[in-house]
Amino acid sequence: MTTQDQALVTATARARVDVLLASFARLTGRPLAADARALWHLPAAVVAHDTKATPEFFYANAAALAQFRMAAADFLGMPSYRSAEAQHRDERAAMFTRLQAADVVTDYAGVRITADGTRFCIRDAVIWNLRDAAGVLHGQAAWFEHADPL
Repeated sequence: MTTQDQALVTATARARVDVLLASFARLTGRPLAADARALWHLPAAVVAHDTKATPEFFYANAAALAQFRMAAADFLGMPSYRSAEAQHRDERAAMFTRLQAADVVTDYAGVRITADGTRFCIRDAVIWNLRDAAGVLHGQAAWFEHADPL
């Protein structure tokens, strides 16, 4: 991914990256990355969406953009439901129901689709709520390092 992608992601995510990192550490008991730069370069994919009625992606690291085969300008602002094909959106919705109850799901698997229509299955993904120190919800994020082509 390009320097332009990194700059656009940084500008779009702003302080929410700190919430993303702190929430992951609090909910899993382990750090995800030391800072925004390390998160960008993490070999595992990390994505996050906001709390709009139809949530939109506001963050994707370099590994996620490569996995989805998209530039940051195309990925950021995209409704997150579009990362899954229509026939796989029920399983995604079921995971979000689990997430509401627990704030973190550590064993998620699901089928996703790239910009060019290639399908892949993520497994052992961690999905978590992005809450700041006051408990305010800023969205949800996902981390996955296993993505098997279908």
